[in-house]
Amino acid sequence: MIRRAGKIIIAAATLALGFAVDASATDAGDWEAVVAEAKGQTVYFNAWGGSDNINAYIRWAGGEMKARYDVDVVHVKLDDTAKAVATVVAEKAAGKNDDGAVDLIWINGENFAAMKREGLLFGPGWATRLPNWRYVDHETKPTVLRDFTIPTEGLESPWGGAKLVFFHDSARTPKVDLPDSAAGLLKWAEANPGRFSYPQPPDFTGTSFLKQVLVELIDDKAKLQRPVDVATFATDAAPLFAYLDRLTPLLWRQGKAYPQNYPDMKQKLADGELDIIFAFNPAEASSAIANGELPETVRSFVFSGGTLGNAHFLAIPYNATAKAGALLLADFLLSPEAQLRKQDPKVWGDPTVLSLAKLSPEDRSAFESLDLGIATLNPDELGPALDEPHPDWMTRIEAEWIRRYGAAN
Repeated sequence: MIRRAGKIIIAAATLALGFAVDASATDAGDWEAVVAEAKGQTVYFNAWGGSDNINAYIRWAGGEMKARYDVDVVHVKLDDTAKAVATVVAEKAAGKNDDGAVDLIWINGENFAAMKREGLLFGPGWATRLPNWRYVDHETKPTVLRDFTIPTEGLESPWGGAKLVFFHDSARTPKVDLPDSAAGLLKWAEANPGRFSYPQPPDFTGTSFLKQVLVELIDDKAKLQRPVDVATFATDAAPLFAYLDRLTPLLWRQGKAYPQNYPDMKQKLADGELDIIFAFNPAEASSAIANGELPETVRSFVFSGGTLGNAHFLAIPYNATAKAGALLLADFLLSPEAQLRKQDPKVWGDPTVLSLAKLSPEDRSAFESLDLGIATLNPDELGPALDEPHPDWMTRIEAEWIRRYGAAN
């Protein structure tokens, strides 16, 4: 419930104080000054801490920042991004418009929308003035410019792509038996009760599953690109909750308990408790195989009609103490070197946001020769990317899910 609490705090602070004013003179357009200012700073990077390989990648990036720029990076490990947002909100309410505790946040979706709306972000425009922005594929990847339908306006820097992909253990679940849609998944669950589940909302991965079903089943998909119409929400969301009413008793433990998060769901696939799981990273299965977390027989699949696709971002609060250090770290994480390492499934497997055509021949060759792993689908096998709904839908369906199904858990 932490994410919900964060939203309540934001609403209260907004009514009391309105928009914050960015008093910083740090300018991403003067990069030499940024590098000089950043020297000796400590960047408190608030990012999800629930994955060992991601934590290791952030440690590597921190080591590089220290060696190259004399910038220390402290990974503040979160289980919900709303915790970092709530910290900034509380500081704003207390009038702490400088020397904030949060310097950089791994963010997207509803949390970005809330911080942008309430004037809690440094900017605008810094992200597109980073030196490594020149490599970003903003021409063919519109998700790097719009976060869950909200224009980013240079308030956040993309650092990874995402696509919802399902995984199965081919030794237990043959490919011919796999579902090809949300409706097909329900039929599969009817034939295989107890072998599928999803993390309990407001966990991001769990809510992503709800959005996938909603996008597939809603009568008027255009409505999802706008804020929820409260007057028609019950009708618009009725197909989703009718689906969940049928699916819930067929879930692992009959929907009376849920996996804690994606790593827990992954462990349950490894232990044979679940037969189908999913993640927002096409290389996640290969990465888990490479790290010994899943058997080598695990493979990926998607729905032919498409699955959700988005990008994830880095944002700097308006009152960050180490703005220059945060800019420097965000730029480093956009570099071909850092993006290549991040896309390696033996390290993380997170898809790049860079355009290979914009890279040097040497860097382009390194990306093209990267072994994405035995369980990773080729780009042309990933199917269409379905647009993320407006963040308001995420808020509403989480609240309604908790009201309907969460009380017993």
